[in-house]
Amino acid sequence: MSGLSELEQRVISEFAEREGKILSPYATPSASGVRRYEEPFPNIRPSFSRDGDRILHSAAFTRYIDKTQVFSLSENDLITHRIIHVQLVSKISRIIARALRLNEDLVEAIALGHDIGHTPFGHDGEEHLNNEVTQKLGDESFYFRHGVQSVRALDKLEGSHIPGTGGRSLNLTLQVLDGILSHDGEDVKPSIGPERGKDWDTFDGEIERKKKERNVTVVPMTLEGCLVRFVDTIAFLGRDIEDAVVIGLIKADEFPRLLGDSNREIVNNLAMDIIEQSRGRDEIGYSARRFDQLRILQDFNYRRIYNNPLIKTQREKIGGMFDALYRRFLADVKDERTDSPVFFDHVNLIDRDDPAQTYLRKTPPEIIVIDYLAGMTDDYFVSIFHEIFTPRRLPFNFRQIERMTGLPKKRLMQLYEEEQGK
Repeated sequence: MSGLSELEQRVISEFAEREGKILSPYATPSASGVRRYEEPFPNIRPSFSRDGDRILHSAAFTRYIDKTQVFSLSENDLITHRIIHVQLVSKISRIIARALRLNEDLVEAIALGHDIGHTPFGHDGEEHLNNEVTQKLGDESFYFRHGVQSVRALDKLEGSHIPGTGGRSLNLTLQVLDGILSHDGEDVKPSIGPERGKDWDTFDGEIERKKKERNVTVVPMTLEGCLVRFVDTIAFLGRDIEDAVVIGLIKADEFPRLLGDSNREIVNNLAMDIIEQSRGRDEIGYSARRFDQLRILQDFNYRRIYNNPLIKTQREKIGGMFDALYRRFLADVKDERTDSPVFFDHVNLIDRDDPAQTYLRKTPPEIIVIDYLAGMTDDYFVSIFHEIFTPRRLPFNFRQIERMTGLPKKRLMQLYEEEQGK
């Protein structure tokens, strides 16, 4: 604890002492947090609490605000966006973690970061990126997975203010990144126990497997990671039903009432079942009865909501937009067209503190474009498509351009010719 004052050292000791009294034997102590890069500066915050703060302050977290959850392109302001889903996962996870005496800071950090790698237009966008883009990278298979991209965003693309990382990482703990990588809320299981003992080599190997194998899933290394994986499902199951009722996709009396009459009851019944089944055990699980009910409700959601053709009417258009933007930005990166949005809205932001332009020079152009597309919000995606591919009207009178720029037409033409001659 060198470099810390006596008060700071006492606060840290009190944090550790409190955890020792409260946490379950199966919980993950904050002191066990393992970082990829050693950090030379002291900090009184427990490691997982610090990770949550770093995620909150990341640019990728800010983009949650305009990424849709299920119902893309809806004009209804009352439906769930990605940021609400993430907050629900965080809140529900912390309450269950408290009941099970798990580390609340760890579940919160995992929950806050678990969907950061989601593309615009949710799972449909992810599928477009696979169908239209990632299968064109060459002979070696490459599958885009939002969990993998979440880790990449936090571990490779952000964090220029973190000393000792080379400006390429938020330097989150292995336990947090592992929970984000393995959250896979769509892959519902009756119970999951942690695969403890992972190191950075194991973790990096799991990332490579998920990129090369289409349906591979990995198991969290902590009980807290297992919990967030379960809560990811709980948080969207009933909420998506309520959103579908709001927009008139289904009627309020159509869904199975096995788990309750509302999202509140669904969440409460599943949360209480997890607490009852998991207390004092090194696994997170449902009772057989609740798991069967959950699967029935999940099947209803897929049939009547997620795969409903009424919300897929724009899917083909969006897929064409992904393909067009990918091709355009790939050419821009290869030709180093620095006036392209892929440079001033993406590459330049990552390489801004790096004179060697490490990201641009050492990252395959295809991956640069995927990073850019995956980081877009829904509105930005549509806006940038129109900026590039939709023709703009000419001014009513070209003197308007002179007034707007403050330059005479002759000078404007000279600048244009100079640009064309580059």
